[in-house]
Amino acid sequence: MKEEYDFTGGERGKFFRENAKLNLPVYLDDEVQAYLQERARAKGVDVAQLVNEMLKQEIKLIEAVK
Repeated sequence: MKEEYDFTGGERGKFFRENAKLNLPVYLDDEVQAYLQERARAKGVDVAQLVNEMLKQEIKLIEAVK
């Protein structure tokens, strides 16, 4: 890295998008990923859909015991 950078020609907020949607990466252990891929394949859905369904069920359980 340089010790100093020149931002005199910079424009504040040039790439800011208020309604931008961020998709955060989630890193799974190898055995968890393999299991989920197998279950998703068996159900005929993609892994993202299966994981979202599982997490929604988990959230319901957590909320039920509050």
